[in-house]
Amino acid sequence: MKLSCSQLWGMDLGGTKIEGVILDPTQPEKALHRLRVPTEANQGYEHLLGQIELLLRNLEQASGLQRPERIGLGTPGVASPQTGILKNSNTLCLNGKPLARDISELMGCEVLLANDANCCALAEGRLGAGRGYRSLFGIILGTGVGGGIVVDGEVLVGTHGIAGEWGHNPLCGESTPCYCGRVGCLETVCSGPALEKDYHSRTGLSLRLPEIASRAASGDADAMATLEQLREKFAEALGAVINLLDPDAIVIGGGVGNLDLLYTTETREAILSHLFNDRFETPLLRPELGDSAGVFGAAMLGAA
Repeated sequence: MKLSCSQLWGMDLGGTKIEGVILDPTQPEKALHRLRVPTEANQGYEHLLGQIELLLRNLEQASGLQRPERIGLGTPGVASPQTGILKNSNTLCLNGKPLARDISELMGCEVLLANDANCCALAEGRLGAGRGYRSLFGIILGTGVGGGIVVDGEVLVGTHGIAGEWGHNPLCGESTPCYCGRVGCLETVCSGPALEKDYHSRTGLSLRLPEIASRAASGDADAMATLEQLREKFAEALGAVINLLDPDAIVIGGGVGNLDLLYTTETREAILSHLFNDRFETPLLRPELGDSAGVFGAAMLGAA
């Protein structure tokens, strides 16, 4: 088996799947190898570690390469810079665990861990829609809500490891309990499941978000009301970010980010209403890397 040499290896730990990739640093936009295994987090932390090890063995077998000295890992939640203990993960079995240390001991290599939203923002900033912008706010708006800040091609982590975590900022007038223990978080209002729950509360129908969007386009008043709430709350939350960071560009990833309404003139006007400025010129960009962003960004953590 050959050594991995300069290839970049990364893994993205998701709620339902763990994805691994090997990149050539001279052409990082093209995956040399890309594999997935189920997360199966409901079977507990030790089983999840075993799935990560399984994925790594599968990558070795598929590529004919030995695992490198360092591997990047994107994960929900973040490791405390002070203790290395994972926190704030909606994959609850990870919380309170020294994930990077445990994986490193299991796999015999250094593990560089970062929040999954940070990994997405890093990849879009270097390879995707954010290329050429000095500062970027990268959004994940999907099953959960998160964000990452990239400046000069590097992710900002922060003293507590929570830079960019806008999904758990409270919104005015909101009181829905969040898994984090607080109430009224952006994630409880603008995530995909939250929007589906809102439509169900209006109609009694359980529909997926694309179906709700289709109904809104056909004039369904309840579907239109659900999406209008998304517009208003998204604008409120993003306005606060812009007032604080004033980034050069914003990339909106995740399943909710596919909705056309987030890029309309009406949404830009709604955002402007929350700004301490008389103009809103920041581009709102669709991601270019799709579901590759998280795992590509994780691999880039290992770049020298």
